[in-house]
Amino acid sequence: MENNFRENEPSYSDPGTEMHLDAAGLTRAGETARAPSSLRWRIMLWMISIDLTALVLGFVGAVWLRLMLLGDTHWRYLLPALIPLYLITAANSGAYASDIFDKPLGAARRAVLGLALALVAMVFFGFIFQANDNLPRFAIATGFVVGGSLLAVGRYFFIKNLEAVVGGNPFRVVLVREKDQPLPHGDFLTVIPAERLFNPDHHDPAMYDRFARITQTAHRVVIVCRPDRRAAWAHALKGAGVQGEVMVPELAKLAPLHVSSCSGQYTLVVAAGPLGLADRALKRAFDLLFASVAIMILAPILCLIAIAIKLDSSGPVFFRQQRIGRGNKIFRIRKFRSMHIAGTDEAGHRSASRVDDRVTRIGRLIRKTSLDELPQLINVLAGDMSIVGPRPHALGSRAADKLFWEIDERYWHRHAAKPGLTGLAQVRGFRGATLIEADLANRLQADLEYLEDWSLWRDIKLILLTSRVLFHRNAF
Repeated sequence: MENNFRENEPSYSDPGTEMHLDAAGLTRAGETARAPSSLRWRIMLWMISIDLTALVLGFVGAVWLRLMLLGDTHWRYLLPALIPLYLITAANSGAYASDIFDKPLGAARRAVLGLALALVAMVFFGFIFQANDNLPRFAIATGFVVGGSLLAVGRYFFIKNLEAVVGGNPFRVVLVREKDQPLPHGDFLTVIPAERLFNPDHHDPAMYDRFARITQTAHRVVIVCRPDRRAAWAHALKGAGVQGEVMVPELAKLAPLHVSSCSGQYTLVVAAGPLGLADRALKRAFDLLFASVAIMILAPILCLIAIAIKLDSSGPVFFRQQRIGRGNKIFRIRKFRSMHIAGTDEAGHRSASRVDDRVTRIGRLIRKTSLDELPQLINVLAGDMSIVGPRPHALGSRAADKLFWEIDERYWHRHAAKPGLTGLAQVRGFRGATLIEADLANRLQADLEYLEDWSLWRDIKLILLTSRVLFHRNAF
C-alpha cells in the first residue's frame, strides 16, 4: 500500500523532507506518528506542569522574602487555596485552549490573566468567609509579580519550542487535491492526489477505511476539488473523525469570518465588531475613568491654552470638524483652534505643512506639543471616541491627491472600532501630512493590526508609549 500511496509532490512545510503515506498515518522521515489529540493532551499536561512549577516557585519565593524582611505570617493555606482556583480561572480564560498552541504571547497573557483572576477570587472568598487575616498581602503581591513573570516566560519559551519539546506537530494539515485543480500555497504536511486515495461518489467500506487510516494523524484535511463535487466531498468528510474542510477559492474576495444562519439558511459572516460586549464595556469604563481624571488634572492647562488662543487671534477657542467614526458614522471632533479663522479647512482637503501661514503663533506651539488634541477628551466622554484607537480622518483627507479610500478599499475596515486620541500608528511615528500613498498605507496597516488583537493591557502600553512621540518631527 505504501508504494501505491507514496506522495511524490513536495512538502510545503519543510521542502526536501521525505514524506511517507502508509496505514500507520502521515509521518516525516524519522518522526513517530502521533495523533493530534494525543499531542494536544501532551501539550496541555506540559503547560499545567509549567504553570504549577511557576506558581510554587513564585509564591514560595515570595513567602521566603516575607519571612526574611517582615517575619512570619499566615501563609500555609496560600498555595493550597491558590492552585485549584488558578486551574479553574486559567481554564475559563482559555489558557489551555488549542488556539494558543502556536501563539507564545497569547499563551503567556492568558496564564497571567488566569492568575490575576484567581487571586481576586481568593481575596473575595477570604472576605466573604472572614479569612483575610490568613492571606498575607505582601506574599500575594510579590508572588503575583514573581509567579506571573515565571508563568509568562515559561509558557512563552515552551510554545516557541513546542514541536521539539512534545515530539511532533499537533497542527498537521493534509491537502487532498483532485486532478487538474490548482495547488494552493500553504503549510501542508503533505499533498495527496485524490485519485490515489478516495472517490466520494463510491460508497466502499474498504476505501473509507483506507482514507481513515491515512488521515488519522492529521489535524485537518483540506479538499481541493471541482465546485460540482464539493457536496460529495463534504458528505464523505462528515464521518471521517477529523476536521474536514473544502476549499472555496471564490470566497477570498468576501473574506468571511465564519458561517452563521438566518431563517434556516446558512450565511457567511463577513464583518463583526472587533470587540465583544464584555470587552466593549471594559474599554468604555477605562475611557470614562481616564478621560475624567485627565480633564480634572489638566483643567488649569486647558484654561491657560484657551486664554492664550483668545489673546493671540480672533475667533472661537475650539475648532470643530467632521470626522469618520465607529461604523463609518460622522461626528464632530473638538480641537483647540490653531489656525486663523479665515484659514480653517472644514473638509480637511489641505494638510498643515511645516511652513504654513494659516497657523497662529499659539497654534504652532500647541500643534508641535500635541496640546491641540486635548479637547478630544470631551469626545471620549461623549462616546464618539476612545482613548486608544485608529485616528479619525477628515472627509476630504488625501494622499498623493487621492482620497484615502481611493488608495486602498480596506480603508473603511479601520472604522470597526471607535477612533482614538492615540493609536498604534501614532506610536510607530506615522503622523503628520500624507504626501504620498505610502503615508496612508503605513497608517492603515497599523490600524488594522490594532483591531486584530485588542486587550486593555495593550491600550495601556500604547498610552505609555505615546509620550515618546508627543514631540515628533511630523508634528507641525
